[in-house]
Amino acid sequence: MATHLEPIPTSSRSEGKPSPATETLPLRTDAAGLAQALAFTKTHQGLGDASTAAREATCLAAQFPAILLPIEDGDLLAGRYRHAPVGFSPEPGGFGYYCDEAALRQAATAAGDDAAHDAAERAIEYWRGRTTSQRVRAAFSPEVAALLPSDDWCGEPGVAFPLYRLAGVFLDLEKLVTLGLPNLRAQVEAAGRRGADPEWASGMDQALDVVAASCLFYAAQAREEATRAAAGRQAELGSLTETLGHVATAVPETLRQALQLAWLYTLVAGVHNYGRMDRAFGPFLARDLEAGRIDEAQALALLESLWRLMAARRTIYNGRVVIGGAGRGDPAAADRFARLALEATRRVNEVEPQLTFRFDRTTDPELLTLAHDVIGEGRTFPMLYNDDVNVPAVETAFGVAREDAEHYVPLGCGEYVLEHRSLGTPNGVINLLKGLEAAVHGGLDPRTGRPTPGVEGCATFEDLWGAYRAQVEPRVEALAAQEALVYRVLAAEAPMHLLGLLHHDCLDRGRPLLEGGCRFVGGTLETYGNVSVADSLAAIRSVVYDRRLVTPVRLREALAADFVGFDHERRLLREAPKYGNDDDAADALAVRVHEHICRVAARQAPRVGLDSYLVVIINNHANSVLGRQTGASGDGRRAGEPMSNANNPTSGNDRSGVTAFLRSLVKLDPTLHAGAVQNMKFGREMFGSRRPQLEALLGTYFDTGGAQAMITVVGREDLEAAMREPEKWGHLMVRVGGFSARFVELSLTVQREILERTLN
Repeated sequence: MATHLEPIPTSSRSEGKPSPATETLPLRTDAAGLAQALAFTKTHQGLGDASTAAREATCLAAQFPAILLPIEDGDLLAGRYRHAPVGFSPEPGGFGYYCDEAALRQAATAAGDDAAHDAAERAIEYWRGRTTSQRVRAAFSPEVAALLPSDDWCGEPGVAFPLYRLAGVFLDLEKLVTLGLPNLRAQVEAAGRRGADPEWASGMDQALDVVAASCLFYAAQAREEATRAAAGRQAELGSLTETLGHVATAVPETLRQALQLAWLYTLVAGVHNYGRMDRAFGPFLARDLEAGRIDEAQALALLESLWRLMAARRTIYNGRVVIGGAGRGDPAAADRFARLALEATRRVNEVEPQLTFRFDRTTDPELLTLAHDVIGEGRTFPMLYNDDVNVPAVETAFGVAREDAEHYVPLGCGEYVLEHRSLGTPNGVINLLKGLEAAVHGGLDPRTGRPTPGVEGCATFEDLWGAYRAQVEPRVEALAAQEALVYRVLAAEAPMHLLGLLHHDCLDRGRPLLEGGCRFVGGTLETYGNVSVADSLAAIRSVVYDRRLVTPVRLREALAADFVGFDHERRLLREAPKYGNDDDAADALAVRVHEHICRVAARQAPRVGLDSYLVVIINNHANSVLGRQTGASGDGRRAGEPMSNANNPTSGNDRSGVTAFLRSLVKLDPTLHAGAVQNMKFGREMFGSRRPQLEALLGTYFDTGGAQAMITVVGREDLEAAMREPEKWGHLMVRVGGFSARFVELSLTVQREILERTLN
């Protein structure tokens, strides 16, 4: 899930930057949004000393179905919503109890009178100090606060920044659709009989009431709409009415019912990723087809409708649907669903859902061919994940049994968690290149606050490496402490009823999600500029320390001047070996940087009380945003330019061909982290006349240790045309990092960075 950045326009932004509370999730900023926010605030105010379990359930009921949006023409399933400026949610767009002040004021303006503005200001005053993110920040120790002075990571030019969220939650949808709401209630009652806290059990039961009420809300709406609809649409709405009424009180029996219940539960629970849908829904599809209740065209229409609902939600960096891979109970039925998912993705050209295809040596070759076909048509999905590498890597990195590792799923921009077994929210951002900048120029020692000498005080390359470590390691320690603090504060704020109901092992243990209920509670740290650091160190070692062509002082002066008047020095640095060319020396430094940050992060887990704390090397164009805050670097990069993208070579630095590029990629150990992104851009001919070569290339890459590939198939001329005439290119999708976007909606900086990526 990853950090949320510009340029997706939303109503909750102020001056082009995401609100810390809501990031980029669109909020309702009309008069109705104001009314919803004020009603929610009034409910919260009236709860007084109520238990956290009762407060959450009551506030959830104040939020749903009030924020649900009407069924739209063509919807075969119901479920659209838009959060109010005040509310409750686990994921970005929320994080516990939230209040977006800018959005609330905008909603008051839309209401159009002084009374609305006064009410909004009173609500803002009430929530100050009461939102969950504010409570986390207030609980920082002095040491953590000193190391993480700002939350404004997309504005302040610091090294490390905290985030506030419970992101990347994956529910056990298979359990949901197998048991239905009635049997989930029975499990709650059983937990109560075994001694679970009565208020907690009661809160979960009330949360299930909210899901059922949302189903019935839409059933009534569909029934009413049917009275005004044309004959064909009337039949669709009649089926929808029946489906919604059934799942409110009974166990799903059909694919349509299973999809509908899962979708509405997901919305009410507030999670943004959907997980292994082939595992959950494959058996329903198979039974429906065998019984003749539905044909494949009808099933495909349902999936296309669901895909459009996911796209309309605009979570942008999330929306993961996972198909394929190890650990599926009925592979034949799952593969049947996977084929339809691939076809739905081919037909629905949207940035969500982010279809993710896990495969291994036992995968049906036909499925892999279909996946390549969809990618070759210009879709940026599915993303390819190699289970032969990833499952054992997750087993090692997370320290779990293979059975648990087989349930890994990528969230957001590429971070791994164990579906409904673990939490691994990415709640920290570190700009490694900014850390190297502080080491080179001489910043403050993060531990002591005293000045450091900079590169001229580093007599050897190892001295410089030590100075870099001294800038990075204390901040990783602070971010790990902040991660654990997020969980502790949220646990004290809310049990997260609907998440716990569909997570191992909350009901069995009789414990809320973050109070001993979740099997593995871990965290992740988003790292940026990894390869830029490696390339900079490789160039400095070669030019300054080994060949002594530039003095340390001259290097610092060149970087401080952004290379103005230092063309010779910049040329030497740019010509030095770089990662991505299968160059042993350059790649060895990339490995060193990689292993250092991964191991430093991993050893924090026992210190702060987490089951794991792992690096994620993903991207969501943070390389561009953070690059704007970072000065010139030792690889020859000028100040403000984008940094390297995840594990990939810096644009233009891989000059030795695609084979060398892929050989460099596989040198970075996947057993040390919780996800990395490998972006690849291929020309259209590679999926056409040169398809055999492409398949051989990818096959060799995966056979030799390649973990993952996110592929864009596009010609440079297409990108250039889209920049000239954006109104004609709204259909063009590209991989930005760990997510896809319409190329024309990206900022000019990001468009240029994508344009310059190597075309294979």
